[in-house]
Amino acid sequence: MPDYSQIKLDIADGIATLTLNRPEKMNAFTGTMMNEMIDAFDHTDADDSVRAVIVTGAGDRAFCAGADLTPDDGGRVFASGDAVEDLSDPRVRDGGGLLTLRMFKSKKPVIGAINGAAVGVGVTMQLPMDIRLASTKARFGLVFARRGIVPEAASSWFLPRIVGMPQALEWCMTGRVFDAQEALRGGLVRSLHEPDDLMPAAVALAREIADNTSAVSVAMTRAMLWHNANLTHPMEAHRVDSRAIFTLSRGADMAEGVASFLEKRAPRYPGRVSSDMPSFYPWWTEPGWE
Repeated sequence: MPDYSQIKLDIADGIATLTLNRPEKMNAFTGTMMNEMIDAFDHTDADDSVRAVIVTGAGDRAFCAGADLTPDDGGRVFASGDAVEDLSDPRVRDGGGLLTLRMFKSKKPVIGAINGAAVGVGVTMQLPMDIRLASTKARFGLVFARRGIVPEAASSWFLPRIVGMPQALEWCMTGRVFDAQEALRGGLVRSLHEPDDLMPAAVALAREIADNTSAVSVAMTRAMLWHNANLTHPMEAHRVDSRAIFTLSRGADMAEGVASFLEKRAPRYPGRVSSDMPSFYPWWTEPGWE
């Protein structure tokens, strides 16, 4: 298991738990945390034993209180202090976006267990997660306009897709902090749980995926839903659907899925994400930084 300084990664029984681990700083986000989280997702993607990833925060105060406003190295908070001549320079890239783009590419489903305050990047890093559960004590704030900056981490792409444009505009333009009930009403989170019940609920959801589904099917489904929803015509999605059904229907996981159903037993899917994805995956072109 990798040795991290600002996060923890635990893997047991098919479930990876990634914990933001700076409780003394309310799990505030740093460049080190970004790099460690990206590395952790590289690790979970490469580990075929991992069927789902839960992301949560250490302690009972915060999931992530946003960017660390008092970094130990004395550097700038929101962006590089380097002088650049061209805004296409890679040093311009937003660290939150580097993380959310990596999470977006995850081959494993990602579940957020939002255990406390989630402000700034503490909210925007949640957006590429597939399912978000929250503690009744959680608080959320897209506070960028109150700090003289703008929403980052590609949240202008993710947030309207999750909660709708009117809600995204209100939360971002007011920059106010709102409670867990409002997050639930607005569609940001799937369900609310008492603090002691949050992680058991997240684990139960991850367990449902791990125990009952094909890893290859889930990886394909996650990619299809995230990518195909943005296509310009349903024919484009039909091409992907058809190729996926045609390919997977000839695979060992399909045979096991049918056999386990007919035999009324738990499935034992042999497919591995590392080696058994369809030959046409990925079917999209990954844009670069320009």
